[in-house]
Amino acid sequence: MLTREQCQKLTEKAISFTDFPECSVSLSTTESAFIRFALNGVTTSGFVVNQSLGIQVSKDKKAGNTSVDDFDEKAIREAVRRAEQIALLSPVNPEDIPPLPPQKYPAIENFADTTARARNPVMAPHVGAAIEAAKSKGLVAAGYFERSAGHFATANKAGNFGFGRYTDAYLSSTVRNTAGTSSGWASLPAVRIEDISGEAIGRVAAEKCLKWKDPVRLDPGKYSVVLEPTAVGDLIPLMAFSMQARAAEEGRSFLSRKGGGTLLGEKMFPDFITLRSDPFHKLYPALPWGNGGLPNTALTWIENGVVKNMFYDRYWAMKAGKEPTTFPSNLILDGGTKSLDELIASVDRGLLVTRFWYIRPVNPQTVQLTGLTRDGLFLIEDGKVTKPVVNFRFNESPVRLLQNTIAMGKPVRTRGGESGMIAPPLVVKDFPFTSISDAV
Repeated sequence: MLTREQCQKLTEKAISFTDFPECSVSLSTTESAFIRFALNGVTTSGFVVNQSLGIQVSKDKKAGNTSVDDFDEKAIREAVRRAEQIALLSPVNPEDIPPLPPQKYPAIENFADTTARARNPVMAPHVGAAIEAAKSKGLVAAGYFERSAGHFATANKAGNFGFGRYTDAYLSSTVRNTAGTSSGWASLPAVRIEDISGEAIGRVAAEKCLKWKDPVRLDPGKYSVVLEPTAVGDLIPLMAFSMQARAAEEGRSFLSRKGGGTLLGEKMFPDFITLRSDPFHKLYPALPWGNGGLPNTALTWIENGVVKNMFYDRYWAMKAGKEPTTFPSNLILDGGTKSLDELIASVDRGLLVTRFWYIRPVNPQTVQLTGLTRDGLFLIEDGKVTKPVVNFRFNESPVRLLQNTIAMGKPVRTRGGESGMIAPPLVVKDFPFTSISDAV
């Protein structure tokens, strides 16, 4: 991967190849090592190196974009020329904004040498432990273990330059019985690969599989639910796209007020709901800049139930006379001190949800989503998990979910099939399951 100095020289070279008044470039060099496994054995092992240089030029409010993964001088010159040709053919952009002047980017260190150096000798034992956890119970494991490292840069012709790097690792395992009629799942993402335990992930996935045997069928309807952190992390980040100030002010968001205006400053959620972004969190990789090259900052979106901020991109901020903000990423939902077991014990009758999958939007304005439960749905009776339950389809909005939350546990970092964040387990009332899904 390229060093800071090499990134700066390369971006400066690309910018020097155009006489257009505006030019911005984004540079990434990444490498990843991975192991796939299925049927209790390794199926694929690989090491991948990627590099990309994105180029945007603009003139008279007409812009052209291209990218190239060959970093020799000829290839970069040709890419710049393509961007210029595209710009000349493009229509005028009425929302064009001037380039950012030099920015002061914060120091964000989410880079672990142990993760960046890890190869099969480090990763394979964890995969073996996950497989053994299934085999020892007569079950079958499949999954994926990846570690990645990246160096990134952003620059423009106005003199701005930023450099950042991070690492991340992720292990997930799906465990099924030999008949394929029961399934369990577990995963863990971590900046430091040494924080991942294949044995622990395999054990949890195997236990889920064994417990989800011969599930009972319940009627669809509204249930109290205990959502494990992954289930929470599957849904809440999808709110972020609807926290745009423009959408709210144009009447297209859950933050739009009927009759005009927005709900900024209004109390929409229980007192204990605080949702924030924190690019400096040691468990969550981030770059020093966000959308449009703006310096990344910690920002609270909902505080003690009150909507505190909305996302202003540079164009809409300039139009509205506001300060621009970075997109709501690296989300953290603050929680409490209770364990998952303590939350389960607080529920007289409800459902325990491991995770969701195949989540799709239904109504963008209300953020209503639909999806399915997967890999472990269980009935709770008198504070105890009693029976496995056939999977359900749900139709619910994460906005309404937070409004109906009545208890929270300890937050952890999550990554499911759709998205991830730092989230606690939640107890939520009146969660609507609309139909039965017979899929495992």
